[in-house]
Amino acid sequence: LQYASADLRDDREVVLAAVSQKGCALAWASPALKNDRQIVMAAVIQDGEALRFASAELKNDRQIVMAAVSQEGRALEFAFAEVKKDRAVVMAAVSQYGGALYYASAALKNDREVVLEAVSQDGGVLQYASEELRGDREFILALVNQAGLELKHASAELQGDREIVLAAVRQHRDALYYASAE
Repeated sequence: LQYASADLRDDREVVLAAVSQKGCALAWASPALKNDRQIVMAAVIQDGEALRFASAELKNDRQIVMAAVSQEGRALEFAFAEVKKDRAVVMAAVSQYGGALYYASAALKNDREVVLEAVSQDGGVLQYASEELRGDREFILALVNQAGLELKHASAELQGDREIVLAAVRQHRDALYYASAE
């Protein structure tokens, strides 16, 4: 579509065929077709990141965003704020790509289950969790038992907690690097 005429970029059948083969071809579709539900759905099923090229209206459509993040969790970045508050959408995104936690709403960055799923997919994403959760002793203890290096993103107070540090080091020898010096 990149090199197609304006008429072809506005031809529903041509654009649907193009995005079914390469979702990000949606970038070159006409504005009207970027707002066509069927075309955008075909695009995000083929490549979730095609959501970036969808109309504003469809970036706020739960079904479209769910299809996009199920294919590519990073697509959560392009969803509108309202959809980033939807627990099921965010859970689908972090199940596919843990780093999608970065784009979740503040409330979901404080959701234990969402954060645990994100960390299980992608170590190092605890840094995107809420400060409250990173300072929750029970949560961090359970987490470092599974991913010791996550001690790095725990609160400073918990990085000095003997039981938590011991659990983290038992899980991963290098976790000691993140223990508090005090």
